[in-house]
Amino acid sequence: TLKYSSGGGYPNISLSTPLPGIPKPVFASVDGHEKYETKITTLENGLKVASQNKFGQFCTVGILVNSGSRHEAKYPSGIAHFIEKLAFSSTAQYGSKDEILLTLEKHGGICDCQTSRDTTMYAVSAEVKGLDTVVNLLSDAVLQPRLLEEEIEMTRMAVRFELEDLNMRPDPEPLLTEMIHAAAYRGNTVGLPRFCPVQNVEKIDKKVLHNYLRNYYCPERMVLAGVGIEHEQLVECARKYLLNVKPAWGISAPANVDLSVAQYTGGIVKCMWVEKIMSTEDDFIPFAVLNMMMGGGGSFSAGGPGKGMFTRLYLNVLNRHHWMYNATSYHHSYEDSGLLCIHASADPRQVREMVEIITKEFIQMAGNAGEMELERAKTQLKSMLMMNLESRPVIFEDVGRQVLSTGKRKLPHELCDLISNVTAGDIKRVTTKMLRSKPAVAALGDLTELPSYEHIQAALSSKDGRLPRMYRLFR
Repeated sequence: TLKYSSGGGYPNISLSTPLPGIPKPVFASVDGHEKYETKITTLENGLKVASQNKFGQFCTVGILVNSGSRHEAKYPSGIAHFIEKLAFSSTAQYGSKDEILLTLEKHGGICDCQTSRDTTMYAVSAEVKGLDTVVNLLSDAVLQPRLLEEEIEMTRMAVRFELEDLNMRPDPEPLLTEMIHAAAYRGNTVGLPRFCPVQNVEKIDKKVLHNYLRNYYCPERMVLAGVGIEHEQLVECARKYLLNVKPAWGISAPANVDLSVAQYTGGIVKCMWVEKIMSTEDDFIPFAVLNMMMGGGGSFSAGGPGKGMFTRLYLNVLNRHHWMYNATSYHHSYEDSGLLCIHASADPRQVREMVEIITKEFIQMAGNAGEMELERAKTQLKSMLMMNLESRPVIFEDVGRQVLSTGKRKLPHELCDLISNVTAGDIKRVTTKMLRSKPAVAALGDLTELPSYEHIQAALSSKDGRLPRMYRLFR
């Protein structure tokens, strides 16, 4: 017990002893489980309104649409890329992007649009007092864009520049991610190009965009999500600006909505690594733990404790093979499928050896996970989850994406419970299931020493992950 003395002849008094003449303090009680914080209302037109209160002066509000590059099978690939670049341009109410930015500036606001393979997200962060203006602006930006010819031409230039930059960038990660999806889901859903192919840049015009938007930008495929505002206030604004709005492309029943389930094919794309994982609720959390357990990173700086230096790809790969530049595990998850990848890089002369090291790591995943490494991975995952959910924009995205895909939201403490319940048996189960499918391989650079796809497949079907031996008469 801590004690203090005021000196002289006064006795030592415990800090926990109530002081005479001072009222007994009343402490706030915290549930810690964020109960009832995420509220969801479905409007008459099918649009869902989801909110979570987070006290403060600012809020993040946005519209998420179940629309992305995976839905472009019947259209020229690249529409989602164009939509992202055209977002928050001129609308029915606002003559230009500058007008929109000036309106938001009055409320200390900023706006952004991001597209992924399965979701398009329009978001605004601004003062809570400006909520009415923000929802009105979002409704206009999503449902009433003018899509002027000069705006589409500027977007074509921006897309061309981005495609050039992608191929010249020293970091190959965005390109490899694109290639590995193309190899894993050849020609379907999440394997369709996320970036607009060069040959489609001129094909995408106002008519093509309107045809696509007519089918995918309908209320039942949308969620208005908000963090930092009262739910009733958000519902009121949604009724005012999103209930009986006629979009710029007109109202008609969606006729060509692609509801295809992702078909994993496996294969190789040359221009590290992936296995099929079905993103069911039973598998998603164990794979997230497995990804954390594999960890990895670059060889230039291993970092300190807590930065992954005890993960398998550091201990078994980077610390033992100093010639490797990088070995990192990635986990891409979708509503109906997912990928676990190991991205590795090395000198072209050592590509064969690098591939074998990675295939061995995949085979070892199916062994028994140690109690300490499993607990460390689970703790790291929970820590990362809770740290990320400190941020208002991240909470907004989490609320929006979960409600869009499942109609409800799992709260952080529920996810932490699911993570805590993952056992070594779960890791073994999902890994064994994963290794039964064909691998998908993406390779970039000098590939003279790259083993054949059949050899890689044989290594991943073997007991030890070794590549078949090759005997050369002539070097």
